[in-house]
Amino acid sequence: MTRTQIIGGLVITAAEETHADVLIEDSRVVAWAAPGTRSWTADRTIEATGKYVIPGGVDAHTHMEMPFGGTFASDSFESGTRAAAWGGTTTIIDFAIQSQGQSLRAGLDAWYAKADGKCAVDYGFHMIMSDVNESSLKEMDALVAEGITSFKLFTAYPGVFFSDDGQILRAMQKAASNGGLIMMHAENGLAIDVLVEQALARGETDPRYHGEVRKALLEAEATHRVIKLAQVAGAPVYVVHVSAEEALDEIASARHEGLPVFGETCPQYLFLSTDNLAEPDFEGAKYVCSTPLRPREHQAALWRGLRTNELQVVSTDHCPFCFTGQKELGRGDFSKIPNGLPGVENRMDLLHQAVVDGHITRRRWIEIACATPARMFGLYGRKGTIAPGADADVVIYDPAAEQTISAATHHMNVDYSAYEGRRIRGRVETVLSRGEVVVEQSVFKGRAGHGTYLARATSQYLK
Repeated sequence: MTRTQIIGGLVITAAEETHADVLIEDSRVVAWAAPGTRSWTADRTIEATGKYVIPGGVDAHTHMEMPFGGTFASDSFESGTRAAAWGGTTTIIDFAIQSQGQSLRAGLDAWYAKADGKCAVDYGFHMIMSDVNESSLKEMDALVAEGITSFKLFTAYPGVFFSDDGQILRAMQKAASNGGLIMMHAENGLAIDVLVEQALARGETDPRYHGEVRKALLEAEATHRVIKLAQVAGAPVYVVHVSAEEALDEIASARHEGLPVFGETCPQYLFLSTDNLAEPDFEGAKYVCSTPLRPREHQAALWRGLRTNELQVVSTDHCPFCFTGQKELGRGDFSKIPNGLPGVENRMDLLHQAVVDGHITRRRWIEIACATPARMFGLYGRKGTIAPGADADVVIYDPAAEQTISAATHHMNVDYSAYEGRRIRGRVETVLSRGEVVVEQSVFKGRAGHGTYLARATSQYLK
């Protein structure tokens, strides 16, 4: 048995913050103690005086190696989870994809194979349902029993991921019976395709038009619609990557009615805007994602939603494509720019900057980045907190360190940073994953294959 003690730090969880020493035995946290009161011995001591001791981050929305638009996301499970560790995230939940005409099982097995033996941190899967039919609906029960307890559907991307209202209702009804959680990409894809066609016909081909055709009203309309379908089905619903104030209003209204409706936003919507999409010389292509970046005025509403718990989670939707050779596929036609941004390494730092800036408290930082994603997706108790019995996923965080985000220093396998040149306060110093040091004093000590697959319980946020 290997015993590690972390001494002198300020331990911060979603529930409390207190100066305490933490004892780890092998892969689990076994005890806290007030400084000077402990009587244990340890094989290894990590000094954390003046630092925060926080749970490893849980990023509940990533897309490693995802096929999109004739190419693939540039981070593999190996490079993407290594970058996650560098950024203080010790658990990711990625999306296995059902291809049209194929079974859920075939898609899930393909993602098991992609990730097996490759990950530097622990990982689980959601299931994207691209072909809702009697067979795939029956498969949902088996997947829930296997620990795949959340299913993502789309009102966007006709011909690729799109499901119609009847298919969405059937999937929600099935989830209501088996305890699964339906996640929705909520944009009116049929209407957006009309606006894309019309914009291109007018010669509007630059990246900024990506944001103009994917209108906030069409995000709000689809959000309203999926909430009502969930209400009819008697099922909870989790709306991913909420970017617009109007869509947030729909979620807030439903929650005020007492409905089990939940929302996630992402750092790009909190820190970036349509100003980035409008950058000249095709630089705006770096910021093409869906839902799209919105005008800066939407940010205040999203921060307010995080403070009031109308939004519960901040995930990254990490889906990186290199500017050279991938984003450039859309030169002359914004609709061909691969949709997605890199961010798995930046989330914990950016949210700490939000603490510095006064948008959220330290405990709320841990709640939206660690504890609630773990609870929402059936991992809490093991992940998302520092408590006896929990996995020893622990980050020593220096709140006074300053850094400049840059592609020159990040570890994601992508040739640009969405936050290039941004000065922030706070830096990950040391990271433990299940008791093993994977980052130490800003040196990577981890390895591919350390990360293990996580079978998840049904959502604990509903209980």
